[in-house]
Amino acid sequence: MANKVKWVTDIEKSVLINNFEKRGWTQVTESEDWNFYWMSVQTIRNVFSVDTGYRLSDEQMVNHFPNHYELTRKDLMIKNIKRYRKDMEKEGSPLAEKDENGKYLYLDFVPVTFMLPADYNLFVEEFRKSPSSTWIMKPCGKAQGKGIFLINKLSQIKKWSRDSRTSTFVAASSGKEAYVISLYIDNPLLIGGKKFDLRLYVLVTTYRPLKCYMYKLGFCRFCTVKYTPSTSELDNMFVHLTNVAIQRHGDDYNHVHGGKWTVSNLRLYLESTRGKEVTSRLFDQIHWIMVQSLKAVAPVMNNDKHCFECYGYDIIIDDKLKPWLIEVNASPSLTSSTANDRILKYNLINDTLNIVTPNGDIPDCRWNRSPPREALGNYQVLPFLHTESTGGWWHYNWGEQALGNGWSRMSEMVSKPSNTWFLFILFQVLL
Repeated sequence: MANKVKWVTDIEKSVLINNFEKRGWTQVTESEDWNFYWMSVQTIRNVFSVDTGYRLSDEQMVNHFPNHYELTRKDLMIKNIKRYRKDMEKEGSPLAEKDENGKYLYLDFVPVTFMLPADYNLFVEEFRKSPSSTWIMKPCGKAQGKGIFLINKLSQIKKWSRDSRTSTFVAASSGKEAYVISLYIDNPLLIGGKKFDLRLYVLVTTYRPLKCYMYKLGFCRFCTVKYTPSTSELDNMFVHLTNVAIQRHGDDYNHVHGGKWTVSNLRLYLESTRGKEVTSRLFDQIHWIMVQSLKAVAPVMNNDKHCFECYGYDIIIDDKLKPWLIEVNASPSLTSSTANDRILKYNLINDTLNIVTPNGDIPDCRWNRSPPREALGNYQVLPFLHTESTGGWWHYNWGEQALGNGWSRMSEMVSKPSNTWFLFILFQVLL
């Protein structure tokens, strides 16, 4: 009889522990010999620390890459995407093509963003081009909507700088907290008058070569208060921030459905209101964003053979059905706000473990990182684009050619409710 996997975690969530116990794995402490460690981002720093870390054996696996923050820290994600664009330009890649105004045609998938304090002068120059615009400030190292606020006047930034306890306008090397400031997407797609974003999960098993999988059971997170671009509501986070950690404190928060929709219900809604072709194109573009963001960080990522990572992607769709990458989370929440939420996250962990620990056996860092299709569960291989000579957006091979390579369009990834009245009822309950 094969030896049982010895597991440890510093994240006490039932969706994790139940999956470990289901496999008959044995719980141990961090100080004992272990095979599988699902750890927080704080712990991963210690594991790979030059001073306090230790050498992992071939039979040990962890759930973060050593420098995952190259993608999951807001300022570094932007820095890497900007570098990726420049690299594509130097190579003469058609992906880096720009319009007459110098705007990227195919790599324009993150809002205009600056790092503060380093890019303050550049930000001021951009702000003055459109002084009526709204911008959103976010601390680089925080999550769940903490420390976020909106501004539409330069005087607000100056006041914040004076009032900030962190004295942010000091060089980042001083250890003070840094911020990013991004052009606010003030024309979000609304459903029932409310703003929402998408939380989608992507599993990366290796960066070189890049192998990544999209989880098809993501969800939408809705605000509890109807959206308005009015400057009088800039401070109302129940209007602007979709984070459950924020919205659950609102008077209108619904504890039954948690203000969430499944991706399949969103797709059905969009197909009925915008058409199937337009909807398929939108989800293809979301795939595109994910692949390009991962390619942007692949050259700088420490591709340790003991690591994998399940990222939480946050996407906002504007009213022109253009998707925008807002941020990527290294430790997407495993807290369950509803019964459906718990089922989704339990299945997410189950399918992740089935890929990274085939058959529930003791990990082997030399494992085949291209599992058979039947082992993917609700994961789907993310397609890699092949450029045709024309270089245009729709001339990337998403279609039948891709299907021949074992990929499929997003429309085949989503299980649709057979009765559209079900969606109508759900829509009424949500709103």
